[in-house]
Amino acid sequence: MCTHCTRRQFVGASAVGGLALATGHLAAAGGASSPAAASKSNVNICVVIAGNPADKSWSLSEAELAPVMSRLEQAEKNLGNVQLVVGQASNAEQTAQLLARAGADAPVLAICAEIFGLSSFNRDDAVMPTIFKQERPVAVFHIPVIGGHDWCLVNPWRQEGHRITSFNSSDYDELERAVSLLRVIPLLRRSRVLVSEPFKGTCESYTPAKVKERLGVEMIAIPDGRYDEVMAGVDERAAKAEAERWLDEAEGIIEPKDEDVLKAARAALTLDQLIVENRVDGLCVGTCMRWLPRGFPCLGFSRLNDRGIPAACDGDMDCLLTMLIFEHGFNRAGFLGNAGGVDTAKNAFHLSHCSAPLRMEGSAGAKAPYLLRRHAEVRGGAVTEVHYRIGQEITFTKLVHLDTLLMFKGRIIEVPKVPKGKERGCRTELVAEVNDAAGLLANWGGGALGDSSKDYYASLHRVAYYGDYTQSIRHLAHLMGLKVVVEG
Repeated sequence: MCTHCTRRQFVGASAVGGLALATGHLAAAGGASSPAAASKSNVNICVVIAGNPADKSWSLSEAELAPVMSRLEQAEKNLGNVQLVVGQASNAEQTAQLLARAGADAPVLAICAEIFGLSSFNRDDAVMPTIFKQERPVAVFHIPVIGGHDWCLVNPWRQEGHRITSFNSSDYDELERAVSLLRVIPLLRRSRVLVSEPFKGTCESYTPAKVKERLGVEMIAIPDGRYDEVMAGVDERAAKAEAERWLDEAEGIIEPKDEDVLKAARAALTLDQLIVENRVDGLCVGTCMRWLPRGFPCLGFSRLNDRGIPAACDGDMDCLLTMLIFEHGFNRAGFLGNAGGVDTAKNAFHLSHCSAPLRMEGSAGAKAPYLLRRHAEVRGGAVTEVHYRIGQEITFTKLVHLDTLLMFKGRIIEVPKVPKGKERGCRTELVAEVNDAAGLLANWGGGALGDSSKDYYASLHRVAYYGDYTQSIRHLAHLMGLKVVVEG
């Protein structure tokens, strides 16, 4: 954590060229000499202690500030890819100096230290007007009572068009959540994703210029024929070892033969090589079905997601960008699935697909159990049937049109285990009890999808995450200037 002085001094002194598309231009993939993905490096976040800490009414005392600073240090260690640049500021000049020290790309965490530490009674030379002039996203952390009065201005500031959210809590763990969400914005600006047509979803999400302008993410095209070239060079011993791992760890092998799993393993290692040689942070493939005869890539998608590299099939860029946001913010894999339907009799929602991740709680988390099955539609190859945790709270979400986050919550009540020879849709399926199935059915898309009849994937797909992320989604929307639609 970078401060103007040491933490002890701070607290003690109270001063701290390629494929052309009709909708834009997609960069060509590079060779093995491409630079490492920039999103893997640390990002700076500017922490402004707003006002003068003091032992008086409506202010943070030195003793009250100490645990805040300690928790920030712990957050920096826990998150691993952020550098906190911390300082105290009470006016425009001090704020501008601190922002400059943090760098032009740094979002802001503002901690209220006295009664009007952020606004100085709405003076132009105060902390917040200076941050707003530089158009930086900002999260305000306010401790009730002792943190002053400026918390009540957050909503008006947002209504003025500023990207701001507020964490009003006596729980210092919220500092880490604020930092984890703030880092999403600079990490997206450094992100590169490898893609292949045809694309699905809302058209803005696969228009490279719009994606770059809105989120900062660069789309890199897989050159024609490169997938075949890489697959031809896959080491056979490595492919056999990969296949054995899938076979050994499966709870059972239902239809696939060893050769089917070996072909899928070659495809997985091919995707790995494409990721490495292009130094990218995610993958979106629209040519899945054309690749199937040479080896099903579904195991490869699962493997990448488990390792913290978002991988989306069906060319769905809406879902890939959603998955990239969640990986940057929470280090969590998402299950991209087809909405199998809403069951009003059971007050439930079905989601299913054939490329489900095993590690839904992060790359260091436990793997869900799985069976190896043949692909339900093509009736060949090797894919997983993942058995997710019954009773698990789950959030369904998706970014659409680059401007709206759809969301609703559920709880897994059933994970069907499909008997041998029975084909009933995609292999991995979960059934989640929702708050109001009839309401979800009536409000599907929440009016945010527009004309999705041209591409039903824009309406069909959702991404599922273990846990309740609804409040974090709202914070992200405030920070990124997005709308939120609660579907059900």
